[in-house]
Amino acid sequence: MRWLILGSVLLLALSQNAHAFLEDKEARKKITENQTQNQAAFNELKKNQQALEERLAAIEAIVKGQGLLDLLSQVEQLNQELSRLKGELEVANHNITITQQRQRDLYADTDTRLRQLESSATQAAPAAESAANGGDATQEASAENRDFEAAQALANASRHREAFEAFDKYLQAYPNSSRVPEAQYALGYAQFSLKNYKASMATQQKLLQQFPEHPKAADAMYNIANSQIQLSDVEGAKKTLRLLLSKYPKSDVAPAAQKRLTVLESIKTR
Repeated sequence: MRWLILGSVLLLALSQNAHAFLEDKEARKKITENQTQNQAAFNELKKNQQALEERLAAIEAIVKGQGLLDLLSQVEQLNQELSRLKGELEVANHNITITQQRQRDLYADTDTRLRQLESSATQAAPAAESAANGGDATQEASAENRDFEAAQALANASRHREAFEAFDKYLQAYPNSSRVPEAQYALGYAQFSLKNYKASMATQQKLLQQFPEHPKAADAMYNIANSQIQLSDVEGAKKTLRLLLSKYPKSDVAPAAQKRLTVLESIKTR
């Protein structure tokens, strides 16, 4: 009996140990399987991460390359625009030079004609009548002509500051002279040459208000347009040139005004 009890106890112990061993083995197996699965998942994630990094690098390379192309394209467009503007500026400077020379020629021609008229009038008038009725007037006219011619000579010599002072004194001394419009225009042109563009515009506007039908009115308006260009008021210059061509289509400066307007209209403002 005693041996039977001992045998039963021994069998029970062995059975419990075997069961524990089996449970431990099963647990180890599950742990191993979990580790294998975790490692596989980790490897897959790492592989996906590497693929994403490669795609991102490729996309960044494409973006950077395209940005450089866009930048180069913009630089090329700016270079083309600069070349076009340089060409237009050369044309404008050439036209201004031609216009200035033409104005000098017109001044010289006008002065010659006036001298001829004055000479003819002097020769036709009897000396006795001149002494009796217009001696003082003739002397005043001669002084006026000398002052105007002296001022005009300064302008023709491009001595603009001295010309401005001379024409200013002339206008103060002879406010009722028939040559006031010419002196007024010459005064404004001297201001333009001295780069006093706003003052030049005001002077020429005064001429237009007082003598809108005088031959110098068209020249004054053209000078205003050139001042507006110098002040970067392109739209204002276009408007002035269109008004000039409308009011004075047969003036001497009309062809130059049309060319200047064509050049300004070809410039695309942004």
